[in-house]
Amino acid sequence: MTDSLVVRVRTGVPDAAVRALESAGLGVSLGPLEVDGCAALLSLLTDRIDAGFLANASHLKIVANLAVGTDNVDLAAARARGIAVSNTPDVLTDATADLAFGLLLATARRLGWADRYVRGGGFVGWRPDLGMGLDVTGRTLGIVGWGRIGRAVAERASGFRMEVIHTSRSGGVSLDELLERSDFVSLHVPLTPETRHLIGERELRRLQSHAVLVNTARGPIVDEAALVRALREGWLAGAGLDVFEHEPRLTTGLADLPQVVLAPHVGSATTHTRDRMAEVAAANVIAALRGERIPNRVA
Repeated sequence: MTDSLVVRVRTGVPDAAVRALESAGLGVSLGPLEVDGCAALLSLLTDRIDAGFLANASHLKIVANLAVGTDNVDLAAARARGIAVSNTPDVLTDATADLAFGLLLATARRLGWADRYVRGGGFVGWRPDLGMGLDVTGRTLGIVGWGRIGRAVAERASGFRMEVIHTSRSGGVSLDELLERSDFVSLHVPLTPETRHLIGERELRRLQSHAVLVNTARGPIVDEAALVRALREGWLAGAGLDVFEHEPRLTTGLADLPQVVLAPHVGSATTHTRDRMAEVAAANVIAALRGERIPNRVA
């Protein structure tokens, strides 16, 4: 490989990707995403790579997305132009599962409220009715989507002696049964036309009034307008959200709800995990430009 094979690396991608690409003899161009003269793109989940963007990709061989999900990439348009698309699975499973369970605990035990209460000077001494939350140990956790991350969340739940039920395309219980039985519901499905607004008003009304919803998958899986209404009217007790329907904008009213814990899409945000994601994305690019099998090809 020579420097004539230029890889465009999106600003914000960890340096580990650049080091790996340069070690393989590739020319690296850093900056906003563009396709002119590039043999490969290393993109972020915030980059919209649609048919119009790819129309000028005369030399492009691969789009390596720094994420598990590829809902930001028009896979059909890429296939039509003979452009490979890859992702970075596996390496972020544990970090994302840790955060999902952390949001579950934080919402159940009202840690967001507790932090604000202490910082605001409200804590003047212990009393038996202060900061009452929900039990987690021994309760039922419903996992929507039984992939790597969903199963990893189930492993964490075992330490709390939780009963775990799940939905998947190949088994488990129905979504309605899961919602009706669960004390906590954690979402782990990809964003597709079929899963957009998978959790809407109908589904939220099936939850128990003490239930907690956790979303670390993709924001549009939940109809957030319906979620705000559900929380205001007490259809469920709380929500822990790392992703948002109109990200980064919040649905009106969401930030005003004290029973919601919010995080800025940081499911995989550990130094080790992000470096490994960058290295996996770079390995996908290197394989594509060498004419080898792409390890994590999705299209």
